[in-house]
Amino acid sequence: MTVDEGARTVAPGRAAQELELRRDEFRLAVQLGLVRTAPAGEGDRRRVERCELDRLRAAPDFPAGLRERVRAVGTREAAALLGITADRFTRLARTGHLSPVRFSLNRYRAVVWMYLAQEVVEFGLACPALLTGRLPLELRERLAAHEDRRPRNWRARRLGLLLRAGEDPWVRAAAIASLLDPVQVAEVVDDPYERSHLDRLRPPPPPGMPVPAVAREIAERLTRADDPDEILWHRLSLALALDEARAERQAPHPGETRATGVASQVPPAPQGSLTPATVREARVPTVRVPAVAAAVVPVPAVPVPVPRSAAADRPPDRPVRTRLLERLRRGRATGAARPRRRRRPVAWP
Repeated sequence: MTVDEGARTVAPGRAAQELELRRDEFRLAVQLGLVRTAPAGEGDRRRVERCELDRLRAAPDFPAGLRERVRAVGTREAAALLGITADRFTRLARTGHLSPVRFSLNRYRAVVWMYLAQEVVEFGLACPALLTGRLPLELRERLAAHEDRRPRNWRARRLGLLLRAGEDPWVRAAAIASLLDPVQVAEVVDDPYERSHLDRLRPPPPPGMPVPAVAREIAERLTRADDPDEILWHRLSLALALDEARAERQAPHPGETRATGVASQVPPAPQGSLTPATVREARVPTVRVPAVAAAVVPVPAVPVPVPRSAAADRPPDRPVRTRLLERLRRGRATGAARPRRRRRPVAWP
């Protein structure tokens, strides 16, 4: 980072101090898009530009307005804002009327959901009939079926924030893939190089992830889709996002650059017809020039891809041992069906 870049940008900790926000409030403001950040060098490091801080500080309601927009409340405080009991607020949240903005695990490993106070107040103004009296029959039936849409709503909110922040189509596809189990991703993305590329672009875990193994396992389960219709929706979304990403450029392969290599120079195939086989056929062929004519024949400036080995083209689901056993079985079956040749006696002198 040069001196000019350091003067024009501010570290996240310094930006939180100048905006008069706590660290968790600043992270939430960045996630919600209230504070825009800029990449700083390589990796996932990001900083805040000085002009962005000036824009936020120039608001007439600063700093109270910004702090109120990122104020997160728990169940009890949210119920107090609506003037209802905590149990009734939990029922409304479980049926999907409010979307959590983040979660944490307490010392008993129970999930504690947090909501934006501003959204809670807006919900009370928009749906006053749900705050008093008996809940509608439909909501009571869903509660009796133990429905809980809080994890799904939180995942949908987080995915929306990741998609809005990602400009590269491969980054957006990786954000969708992060909500699916690896087995689900492998069924949608059959190319192992594309799966590796999506894994490299996987978004970082949400802030506040617990460190202990058991608690972290519980938190990671909340970050993945579990409802069948939700899984199907994300599988379809991932397939469409892959089509969009492949139309722009192919995933890098070993020996190729990630952005400006041979993969980015492959002529795009028609929409929806890209397969790993067609991609390999569309690659730029290797130019071979004889040694005698090397000084006379001009060689076009075409980047030459590094040839992949036979092991690289092997399907991931058919190892060498399995294919060898199949050949042995076929050979044994063929030998059993073929008539045996009688050996001629050897005439000794």
